[in-house]
Amino acid sequence: MHAFRLALTLSCLAALAGCTAPASAPPKTAAPAQFRYAELTIAQLQEQMQRGALDSRTLTRAYLDRIAQVDRAGPHLNAVIQLNPEAMTEAALRDRERAGGTVRGPLQGIPILLKDNIDATPMATTAGSLALRDFHPKADAFLVKRLREAGAVILGKTNLSEWANFRSSDSISGWSAVGGQTHNPYVLDRNPCGSSAGSGVAASANLAAATVGTETDGSIICPAAVNGAVGLKPTVGLVSRDGIVPISWSQDTAGPITRTVADAAILLAAMAGRDSADASTGYATLNAPLDYVSRLRPGALQGARIGVVRSSFKFGPDVAKAMEGAVATLRAAGATVVDAEIPTAGQWDQDELLVLKTEFKNGLARYLTSKGAPVDSLQQLIGFNQQHAREELALFGQDLFEQSAAMGGLNDPAYIQARSRIKRLAGPEGIDAALKAQHLDALVAAATGPAWRTDPAFKDPFPGAGYGAAAVAGYPSLTIPMGDSRGLPLGLLFMGTAWSEAKLIGLGYDYEQRTQARVPPAYRATLEPRTP
Repeated sequence: MHAFRLALTLSCLAALAGCTAPASAPPKTAAPAQFRYAELTIAQLQEQMQRGALDSRTLTRAYLDRIAQVDRAGPHLNAVIQLNPEAMTEAALRDRERAGGTVRGPLQGIPILLKDNIDATPMATTAGSLALRDFHPKADAFLVKRLREAGAVILGKTNLSEWANFRSSDSISGWSAVGGQTHNPYVLDRNPCGSSAGSGVAASANLAAATVGTETDGSIICPAAVNGAVGLKPTVGLVSRDGIVPISWSQDTAGPITRTVADAAILLAAMAGRDSADASTGYATLNAPLDYVSRLRPGALQGARIGVVRSSFKFGPDVAKAMEGAVATLRAAGATVVDAEIPTAGQWDQDELLVLKTEFKNGLARYLTSKGAPVDSLQQLIGFNQQHAREELALFGQDLFEQSAAMGGLNDPAYIQARSRIKRLAGPEGIDAALKAQHLDALVAAATGPAWRTDPAFKDPFPGAGYGAAAVAGYPSLTIPMGDSRGLPLGLLFMGTAWSEAKLIGLGYDYEQRTQARVPPAYRATLEPRTP
């Protein structure tokens, strides 16, 4: 679930070890010191390790120091909610493996941050809620097992919009009772979007080599776009949801947030795969090629047919200008670019909310009881928040909790019919129809508008989003930096049919290499008013 208020739109749903983050403090304006490993890719870090110029312990310690200097002090981004007390131990193990001749793959010894709705021992999984502050699941999420098997070092957890932004229709993105408010690293009084706010900020600010977020509708794409990062939302079923605090089994997925398309491909390849605990992954190895790195080649846009969704140009004049520049780049790369629209856009909004509320009530209870959490139902969470209203409900309420608690079961005919409608409208009659009408390889749109000011009085003023159809259909989407609005990053969104991650990665990589549009954060305190 994203950060934007559902009352405004339903097309967007998203430094002490083991300690929770402090409540948000006013961001400081001091620019952080130079970081030796700033902007280095996973491949570049791996190359240094291979020739003995770097080891995992040195790199892990450098990122821990970077978190202390930039996240806890310095600009005070407040993106990391807790650190893994065993991170240095994990790094030492990876170094011993390398010294003994074992390199598991491109993630060997690479530090990764996870969103704090993903189970990873020995850390707590809080979802940002005080009700789960001391909840320590006994096992890793399946995707975390995959990352560790691939040689990654789990550095810690990132802050998020509390309950992945499915507590209130009037919430503030990037805020949780456990973690406080996360700040956008480009302009500190601007919002990081959500719900994977900390993951988007941490990736962009070089607090880890890469991060993992989750999305129901926009929670990877939006924070990646407004924080100048690459975000890849996979097809539902490519990455297991086992061990992730759920909203919707129809739309939930985890995915990478990184600084480059190549790093996203490496991370996705490690996370993807079949899991007996998540039946939806049974299709993954049948339908999806898992060697995404081989698709990273210049020239992928040559001869491609791309449909540009012009309605996304309405997110503001700076967005329209950046989109026109992106279209020119695509054409210069040899792609045929035509205007396109998703014919059913907006027709699934009310049904989507019904589906999400029903699945949230049932899926969350199943997660809480199976994991031995201190609360086991939405009703208990509602009661907990009422008892701790000063800490939990001071900024916004819990109307989505209350509405979800009143929903029926998964056998409710209204739910079943709504779910069938939204999948059909967004998928076969939406994205697929747009692709087939003009024989397109992919659709492109503006991911969203520039980041807005974080202000509890105005909540989340929604600039618009281009990713709703992919989220509801369960299809993949990929955002890549394409420019800026007064120094605030803008993202170009690629969307395709189910299991088309490899194609999107190829197209996106070629675009990224031609534009090199990512600019590292400036850590400005605020924006000067526009001049006439």
